[in-house]
Amino acid sequence: MNQVVFWGTRGSLPVSLSHRDIREKIVAALTAANGKTFKTRTALDEFVDKLPFSVAGTFGGNSSCVEIVGDSNDHFICDMGSGARPLGQAKIARFGVPNPQTYHIFISHLHWDHLMGFPYFTPMYIPGNRIVVHGCHPDLEQAVRLQMQSPNFPVDYSMAGAKIEFDVMTPDQPRYISGINVTPKRQMHAGDSYGYRFESLDKTVVYSTDSEHKLENPDEHAEFSQFFRKADLVIFDAMYSLAEAVSVKADWGHSSNIVGVELCQAAAVKRLALFHHEPVHDDKQLSRLVAETRRLEQITRGSRAPLEIISAYDGLTIDL
Repeated sequence: MNQVVFWGTRGSLPVSLSHRDIREKIVAALTAANGKTFKTRTALDEFVDKLPFSVAGTFGGNSSCVEIVGDSNDHFICDMGSGARPLGQAKIARFGVPNPQTYHIFISHLHWDHLMGFPYFTPMYIPGNRIVVHGCHPDLEQAVRLQMQSPNFPVDYSMAGAKIEFDVMTPDQPRYISGINVTPKRQMHAGDSYGYRFESLDKTVVYSTDSEHKLENPDEHAEFSQFFRKADLVIFDAMYSLAEAVSVKADWGHSSNIVGVELCQAAAVKRLALFHHEPVHDDKQLSRLVAETRRLEQITRGSRAPLEIISAYDGLTIDL
């Protein structure tokens, strides 16, 4: 494994920038540029690169979809939220048609925000492609077919040109798939959710979203510390603040940035990616959240090695 690409990072449902959001970014950029002159495009680009991310960029609005790039020709994808649409388009643009590809798709759970990209995933309509949908829910195939049945969607599942297979995995049992060991783990979420630990010869990535953690349960803490153990990257559900996670939104099946830091520090993880962003949080709020999380990590680090904190956004590519 050498890269991770985020195609969708929002939780619950896709969102988009509003007219007001864009206007505020323009006003902030023009305010910062007041009195400056830019005689070349290069000078302008350099100025923009120095603006805060919340002004010059956006975390995006597609729901969960993450690609893990390995050494084989097969493609590894975690969840099929609305981010699966641009992912599919990128694959067609790169490989063209016909040029048969194999896609391994790992589904955390069957809620709509993690499946809704399937009907828009162009490679599924191209003959010669092979798509293997992995998950731990016995009704995995039924859930995928259901959203493409009338009246839910105008194109029926039977119109798929690719060969589609369904692989029901067993929690805690590793499966060797195209050069990578993949181990699913059951997580606390309505209808059950499953995280995945991906291990190659020299790298480990953990995808753990839609998972609630009970801080007062030492056994659960130990289990997930082991599941995350010495990972190069943990992609973690940080949808709520700690106050929300333990009070108003307790038992809603999500976690917080603070719990993510605690578990990753205990597991000696190298890098933590905050993920599954709350849809009502704008770019400013998410930028503050990652800054606060970094300060928390510094305060609580002690003698441990530093834990790098990032906040995932649509289009982010991480080299492992």
